[in-house]
Amino acid sequence: MSEFKDKVVVITGAGGGLGKAHALEFARRGAKVVVNDLGGRGDGTGASDAADAVVASAACCAIVFITPFSSLPVGVDDDNRGLFRMMIIIFQYDEYNSHSQGTDIQEHGMGHSQADKAHSREKILRQAADQVRDNGLESISVGKLMRSVELTHGGFYNHFESRSELLAQALERALVEGAKTATTGVKPGDAPRSYETRVRGYVSRAHRDARTSGCAIAALASDVARADVASRAVMSTHIDEFVGQLAQSMHSRDEGDAMLAMSAMVGAVLLARVQTDPKKSDALLKSVRDRLLALNRTEAA
Repeated sequence: MSEFKDKVVVITGAGGGLGKAHALEFARRGAKVVVNDLGGRGDGTGASDAADAVVASAACCAIVFITPFSSLPVGVDDDNRGLFRMMIIIFQYDEYNSHSQGTDIQEHGMGHSQADKAHSREKILRQAADQVRDNGLESISVGKLMRSVELTHGGFYNHFESRSELLAQALERALVEGAKTATTGVKPGDAPRSYETRVRGYVSRAHRDARTSGCAIAALASDVARADVASRAVMSTHIDEFVGQLAQSMHSRDEGDAMLAMSAMVGAVLLARVQTDPKKSDALLKSVRDRLLALNRTEAA
């Protein structure tokens, strides 16, 4: 059927329910459909990819606009201007749009592109990694996380298959970022660090006090020990890398010695953070640091 070919139909709230059903039916009949649905809450806050889901289910080509209102509705002040925006998806059902197959949406110059989706995913992942580093794995609630980045709960599953997948990827991000500030390893292009440099930097007051920016192994190991296999596998890989880097920097090149050193380094930082007496905390760090340095000097002798 093509009785609506070359016609444009505008449907408000077409991201779900009856609106979605009407949108798909008009598209099936050849119309170009404008899906006006931000997917947010009744008060205008939030957003989701509800409109995108309509496009996906119609197997169509999409063009998306996200446009702020140029003038404010009555009673809306400047602080709430950002809440009033419109997501419009114009699409034509595949039967009448076969000539567009394989065309990159970006060629239209106004597409809700893969780059837009990647940006949303990165925003979610960055917020999750920060939250994991600050408060641990169990602090992540999908609903609260999505609200914090102004997306809806349902939109989460357009980016991640499950909470478990998100946690594993957020943990990976936290571990990588922590390694940049702690002396767990070297960044690409850096000269190899000596064993002494690693130990002095890691088992230090500065690292002890960098609870949310230092090594994520020390910060999150107890959390990850109770996590699922996916998260444990992520941290296990970083532990192996840490041990390997330590072994290469030690005189003995022995992996067993490196495991001992790493366990002492991580444990010292963790316990020093628990200690409420600053003097005892400092003393713990110094004692472990001195013995670790002596271990490598003994091997050299």
